[in-house]
Amino acid sequence: MTEQHHGERARGQLYGRRKGPKLSPHRENLLETLLPQLEFKLKPGSDPKSYFSPPLCGGGETRSVSGGGQIEDVWLEIGFGAGEHLLWQAERNPQVGLIGAEPFINGVAKLLSKLVAEPSRTNIRLHTGDARDIIAALPDASLGRVFILFPDPWPKTRHHKRRFIQMEMLDELARVMKKGAELRFASDDKTYVAYALERLMAHDKFEWTASCAEDWRSRPTDWPPTRYEIKAIRGVPVFLRFRRL
Repeated sequence: MTEQHHGERARGQLYGRRKGPKLSPHRENLLETLLPQLEFKLKPGSDPKSYFSPPLCGGGETRSVSGGGQIEDVWLEIGFGAGEHLLWQAERNPQVGLIGAEPFINGVAKLLSKLVAEPSRTNIRLHTGDARDIIAALPDASLGRVFILFPDPWPKTRHHKRRFIQMEMLDELARVMKKGAELRFASDDKTYVAYALERLMAHDKFEWTASCAEDWRSRPTDWPPTRYEIKAIRGVPVFLRFRRL
């Protein structure tokens, strides 16, 4: 999956591609029609559950949250790629609101092409800009889970500042995550795994949940693989889970 890159905030800089090959007319149309209905509209300080109500309207009908009931928790995926993981979690957790941040427009369009076939799937909100803007707008202790899955490793030393996992960002994530909330990080790049572990282990608000090597070598049953991950695999994948203390 792609990553919301840690750039220079003064200029609002995002590293990496914003667009890929030319989109089909169908996907261009989805960006113009469906995306505005699912777009995450920043309201600084607001309870993130409010982003999933009132129900969306489309095709002359009121659309309710798929599966019925109210949103009980909110999770954030930073860099959702083509959205396979985001959609999988949304389908299996209908009472959870999923916020996905992804600046790569082609990935957003791929997810929209899946969502158009599920008109009642309204527990998803999308942001096509910087995930840091979402985090900055969230109130304290408002997220139950955060996913950073197979981000761009930026392997060159001079590019390490572009990695999303930085101590300052962990401070912000700790602020917006509830006590006991889970931070999931995965990578197939051993240098990024070591880099992330060094910072997460040094942060006093996060605790590694692994009790043996199998805990980080094996994928949990509620953690599906994605097409991007399978195609782009560069090494042995590592699955890290940290708990917000």
